[in-house]
Amino acid sequence: MQKKGIVYLVGAGPGDPGLITVKGVACLKKAEVVVYDYLANKSLLQLSPKKTEFVYVGKKGASHTQGQDAINSLLIKRARAGRTVVRLKGGDPYVFGRGGEEAEALAEEGVPFEVVPGVTSAIAVPAYAGIPVTHRDFTSAVTFVTGHEKDEEGASPLDWDALAKIGTLVFLMAYANLSHIVQKLLEAGLDPETPSAMIEWGTLPRQKTAFGNLKNIVETIKGAGLRPPTVLIVGRVVSLKSKIDWFSKKPLLGKRIVVTRARTQAGDLSKRLEDLGAEVIGVPTIEIKPPASWKGLDRAIFRIADYDWLVFTSVNGVTMFFDRLKAKGGDLRDMKGVRIAAVGPTTARAVEDRGLRVDCVAKEFQAEGLVKALARKKVAGKRFLLCRAKEGREVLIDGLKRLKARVDLVEAYRTTLPDAGARRSMRLPDADLVTFASSAMVENFIKIFGPCTIPVAAIGPITTATAKKRGLNVVVQAPRSTIDSLVDAIVLKLGHKGNPV
Repeated sequence: MQKKGIVYLVGAGPGDPGLITVKGVACLKKAEVVVYDYLANKSLLQLSPKKTEFVYVGKKGASHTQGQDAINSLLIKRARAGRTVVRLKGGDPYVFGRGGEEAEALAEEGVPFEVVPGVTSAIAVPAYAGIPVTHRDFTSAVTFVTGHEKDEEGASPLDWDALAKIGTLVFLMAYANLSHIVQKLLEAGLDPETPSAMIEWGTLPRQKTAFGNLKNIVETIKGAGLRPPTVLIVGRVVSLKSKIDWFSKKPLLGKRIVVTRARTQAGDLSKRLEDLGAEVIGVPTIEIKPPASWKGLDRAIFRIADYDWLVFTSVNGVTMFFDRLKAKGGDLRDMKGVRIAAVGPTTARAVEDRGLRVDCVAKEFQAEGLVKALARKKVAGKRFLLCRAKEGREVLIDGLKRLKARVDLVEAYRTTLPDAGARRSMRLPDADLVTFASSAMVENFIKIFGPCTIPVAAIGPITTATAKKRGLNVVVQAPRSTIDSLVDAIVLKLGHKGNPV
């Protein structure tokens, strides 16, 4: 019996991927087909399974990849084939998104569907510019208007006299008809001094805003160089911007920063930078893969009780070790009596998240620091299992041997270049900064892109030395070799004064 298909009309929110709803995320995670728009943030596609079919049907200005009838037909066809389809639309599906038309078409054809509302840009974009669309001291009414009204065939004419009497007006897609909108509002008697604003790419790090009043907003917007997509707000609430603007005060707003970490590791650094307002571009120059053979790690796991210390130099080693321990039928009870050492607080947290205490932590993400810390633990004659990538510096091994410890190195994972196909698709964008969290990332970056003039931020002195050796311009070095310290150093170098985050 063929599985019955369904279509979810999902609002992706106004741009910031964090503003999609929990139910919207759940739909994407089970999607077999995602049909998405120009204004839906592409990073949301990563939430779907690897085998998901992605179909772009974006409409940008007058350029449409597919007409509405073709989109409707696509949704119906995929659902009738038994697929779970997500129609991912910018903002909210029913606010000028033609979601109502798509729901009608699905209902007429008997195709099951659900609507997942989204955060509309009509509310979110003004909020990110410091503008509440209602305020008790100014207005208790707000109206959303499509800026395309003038061009749409069969559209009912707007009652401009009525609109001029409403407290806050929010026009979506208003850029092309801005002069027409302003003229009609002035003719309807709206005060020329009414505060007005237009916001480009609202809720995203590239957000730009032009403020003025109704009589000068057209020229103000031209002078600011704004381009679609935009939202126009007209009303006294715009004057509150100077008091309650919060987004523009993020210290890294408008900065573009390249993160070169592996996809599985980039999240913590990327999120920290994004929370501070930066536009983060992921260009993973390294891939984390299982070891060429599991034999060495399996043998070490079987004999784990023979070791006095288990040492991890990265979160990758922690993940691979404990995943393999579980896969081989073991559990945390096998670790009884084994002490654990970790290079850096992030690696230590990864161990502790699995219910184990870490006995020795290097304060910095460096092997030298761990050797110093272990020197105070009387490790002479003790057996150490070092669980890391085969490729790596010998500092830790040599240091432990000098302390008269016995060391076994086991390959828990490999660090490699991305595959040839991935490398061919990589493009190095214009950016304010490129970040490197290890020397291996520097070496792979040079192999992929060659020499680079973009300034560099390095996680510590070893990575800095490698970057300089390869001719890169290092302008930021973390005082301590941790992600938190790297982020703080970037803010100190590039940030403007604003709200602490």
